[in-house]
Amino acid sequence: MTDVIDELHRRGLIAQSTDEAALRAALAAGPVTYYAGFDPTAPSLHVGHLLQFTVLRALQRAGHRPVVLVGGATGLIGDPRPTAERQLNDRDTVAEWVDRIRTQVAPFLEVPAQRHGLAAPVYVDNLEWTAPLSAIDLLRDLGKHFRVGRMLAKEAVAARLNSEAGISYTEFSYQLLQANDYRELFRRHGVTLQTGGSDQWGNLTAGIDLVRRTEGATVHALSTPLVTRSDGTKFGKSEGGAVWLDPSLTSPYAFFQFWLNAEDDDARAWLPLYSERPAEEVAALVAESEARPAARAAQRALAEELTRLVHGEEELRQAEAAGRALFGRDELSALGAETLGAALREAGSVTVDGGTPTVAALLQQTGLVASLSEARRTVREGGAYLNNRRVTDAETVPGEADWLPGGWLVLRRGKRSIAGVHRGTDR
Repeated sequence: MTDVIDELHRRGLIAQSTDEAALRAALAAGPVTYYAGFDPTAPSLHVGHLLQFTVLRALQRAGHRPVVLVGGATGLIGDPRPTAERQLNDRDTVAEWVDRIRTQVAPFLEVPAQRHGLAAPVYVDNLEWTAPLSAIDLLRDLGKHFRVGRMLAKEAVAARLNSEAGISYTEFSYQLLQANDYRELFRRHGVTLQTGGSDQWGNLTAGIDLVRRTEGATVHALSTPLVTRSDGTKFGKSEGGAVWLDPSLTSPYAFFQFWLNAEDDDARAWLPLYSERPAEEVAALVAESEARPAARAAQRALAEELTRLVHGEEELRQAEAAGRALFGRDELSALGAETLGAALREAGSVTVDGGTPTVAALLQQTGLVASLSEARRTVREGGAYLNNRRVTDAETVPGEADWLPGGWLVLRRGKRSIAGVHRGTDR
């Protein structure tokens, strides 16, 4: 058993832990069975969840046994948010999301297990043991072990109590259910370590306390830090909203671009957290990024490694090819229709119905220029491109042969400004 705690500290992945010396000893004596939980509050996980996967994978590679909980019960309740009551989803929706998220999690832990003979993950749904609980069971068997004062001290609860919205008993009771998850997994699977985000620390320690009170056992928890951008904004958001792991919600190209377009300071801070490269290689990439920021070494390393991890080698290849092709370094015809469409929707696109407008009109319609006169001037100065070919006549009308797979045209102004034109359905 390797000292995985040292690795997690080196990568900056531990914000808090309970009795680290005892946890080190348990991991050294291992294997330890550990778990992390994911609530189906949306149809997909997002990049904010990736930090938990890095910890799960690091522990698995060190020889320990992962349990992945997808919260079919807690997903019906919702962990309290600091600002407002969480919208409750119906049971059928949550059940569907449980299945989707379980499928989404699998590649992170099953592929390494198959390749290296590691412990395969166990998947559980807390609806299995929570649904049979009666109100009397909840109050007698769980409620009596919780002190209201400690529950009120939880940061999210305190924030809501002091707000105009207040907090419902539904969300207030969430920590009882998560604590019971730890107890049930201790009983059923011998779980003795729970991991989660630092915002979950109150729930993690509530589970430890419940196991101690009811089972007389010592178990452990560790939390990961809150990841933010250097400007203080929330990590995991792009201009279009959350960056999802589901390719139908965030395309592999958009996912790749999220990491590639990270600010220099962010990329250098995120690389040790998310990369599984050796420490010396990570340090070299950070140093290269500081010495030659324009090369975007840290950003590219993150984009390549995480796109490969989440979407696979072929989607990484397509995402890289799309970036090269859109800016004239490769042939656009080499891209599949799905990849090309995803890339152009991400860049910004318009749909044309009926007859095809002139290049000047398309430049204006896509927002690459503000007016037709500016479009004509751009063409005259040699700064307008159709499918990576320079346009010499602003009144050129794209012909049938110009339409790319999926019914797309690629317009570019200068070196970096890209937009797509999609053929309407009535053509």
